[in-house]
Amino acid sequence: MNNSLDFKSGIKETLPTIFGFIGVGLAFGIIGHAANLSVLLIGLMSALVYAGGAQFIAVSMLAAASPILPIILSTFLINSRMILMSMTLAPYFKGESLTKNIIIGSFLTDESFALAINKLNFTGNKLSFSWLNASNVIAYLVWFLSSVAGGILGGFIENPDKLGLDFAIVAMFIGLLYLQVIFDQSMAKSLQVIVILITLMLVYLGLIFLPASILIIFVTVISCGIGVFIKNAFF
Repeated sequence: MNNSLDFKSGIKETLPTIFGFIGVGLAFGIIGHAANLSVLLIGLMSALVYAGGAQFIAVSMLAAASPILPIILSTFLINSRMILMSMTLAPYFKGESLTKNIIIGSFLTDESFALAINKLNFTGNKLSFSWLNASNVIAYLVWFLSSVAGGILGGFIENPDKLGLDFAIVAMFIGLLYLQVIFDQSMAKSLQVIVILITLMLVYLGLIFLPASILIIFVTVISCGIGVFIKNAFF
């Protein structure tokens, strides 16, 4: 990364992350095909819902013939973390129009959020619409095309469960976490490791008492609060 915030830099710096989108997108398409979704429906779901991990949940619920309301609610809860991510980035786009802020928020992904947070280390705590929009556009197109390709490829795979494809999204998040810790220069590495360990512990305990659909937002809010407290008290 460098300190440039133009559209071209956004594309260039997003390219290393597209392999994660390709892998997870292919996995989603294959699993969607196994759930009897057509390639058209797989493509429409990725284009219109564009919800990453929530799409895996939605497909599994559709395959189980769940009512539509629980599917919508689960999708919202799983992706409610995007509200927190958008709120984190919003102060950097106060000077932009409402339309541009809506575009940024609507297409924001875990990957582009992680890139944006890392980018702040190279730009003096600044972001631009052109740079982040380029990252979002690349992510959206690669996700859509990979999902469609996975839907087509699924026709040649008899039992996708044997390939462990549902682990693809877990592997992607592990990669994002690694990059975040390696490149983030704003916080001590020891603080980041402590918060990661606390988060893992909360997830483990939360799985005992809470539905998986609300666990993500619950653990995110609690972990952020604990992290802020530890940072202000000990670092």
